[in-house]
Amino acid sequence: MQAKAPRRTRERILELSLRLFNEFGEPNITTTIIAEEMGISPGNLYYHFRNKDDIVDSIFAQFEGEILRMLSVPADRRPTIEDVWLYLHLIFELHWRYRFFYRDLSDLLSRNRKLELQFKEIYKHKILVARQLCEGLRSDSALQASDMEIDALASNIVVVASYWMSYEYVLNPRRYTEQQVMADALMRGCYQVLSLIGPYLRGDTHALFLKLVEEYSKRPR
Repeated sequence: MQAKAPRRTRERILELSLRLFNEFGEPNITTTIIAEEMGISPGNLYYHFRNKDDIVDSIFAQFEGEILRMLSVPADRRPTIEDVWLYLHLIFELHWRYRFFYRDLSDLLSRNRKLELQFKEIYKHKILVARQLCEGLRSDSALQASDMEIDALASNIVVVASYWMSYEYVLNPRRYTEQQVMADALMRGCYQVLSLIGPYLRGDTHALFLKLVEEYSKRPR
C-alpha cells in the first residue's frame, strides 16, 4: 500500500496560521511566531509567503472557495424551511472554522484593501442568497412578506449570522474555544436567525418552524 505523501510546507503553514489566528487573534500572531511554531526559519516561511498579509489572503481564498460553493439555492426546486435550517448550520460551522475573520474583521480591513473589497462581495452574495431563499418560500405561499420586508429580512439574516460569534465571544471569552460551549453557541445562532423568519411564515411551513423551535427548546443549555 502506497504511503500517503506528506503535506507540503505551504499547506502546513496555512493550517497552523489558521489555528493560531483563531485561538489568539490575528493581530497577536506574527510571522516569527508562526515560524517558531512550525519549527522552521523565518527565511523558509518567507520563501512561501511574502508577509503575514499574504498568509491571511491565502487563508481567505480557501474560505471564499468554501463559502461560494455553499451559498446557493436548490436549482431543481423551490427552497423549503429545511433548506434554510441546513443553510444556517453550514454557514455557522464555516464561520467557526474561520472565526478570526469575523472576530478581527475591523482590524483586518483597516490595513488590507484587497480583503475589504472581497468581504463586501461575500456579504453581497450572502444577502442575495438569503433573499432568494425568502422569495422561494413566498412563491410557495409559505412566507408572506413584501419585497421591502424581504430586503430588510435578508440583510438582518446576514448581519446576525455574520456577527453572532463575536457576540458569543463577548459573553463567554474564557470558554470560547471549548467544543461543547461553541456547539451550543452555533445552535443558538441558528435559532436566532430562524426566529427572524418565523413571523413571516404561513401554513405547514409555519407549523414546521414551530416544531423546530420546540425541538430547540428541549436542548440542554
